[in-house]
Amino acid sequence: MKTDQARRIYGYHAHVYFAADSLEQARNLCERAATLFHLRMGRMHERPVGPHPDWSCQLSFTPALFAEIIPWLALNRNGLVVFVHPVTGNQLLDHRDFAIWMGAVRQLDLSVLSSTDDRNEAAMEFKDGD
Repeated sequence: MKTDQARRIYGYHAHVYFAADSLEQARNLCERAATLFHLRMGRMHERPVGPHPDWSCQLSFTPALFAEIIPWLALNRNGLVVFVHPVTGNQLLDHRDFAIWMGAVRQLDLSVLSSTDDRNEAAMEFKDGD
């Protein structure tokens, strides 16, 4: 398989999926990650948002933290599903082709994602290195 050598990874999103009965578990996991690592924790969405089929919380982090955060999430997710994707500027490719799943793979609604490259937006999200 040929790789896209020109595509740059500006950062990563890890989406922690949860339901009403695992809300506090997910909140604790995300807050702990935000305390331990230099990352941004998003809101605890108690409804599906964007392409995500379940309630979720987004963790945003730089490529430099990938090797620390991903193993930590794998060992600490305790049954929660975690969906990880790079941020390259192409939402469709990032969510469909470059994704990593921990736990059950869930069906995303890819119809809401742009297939247009917007590397400026991706670069702006991670411009300060966090």
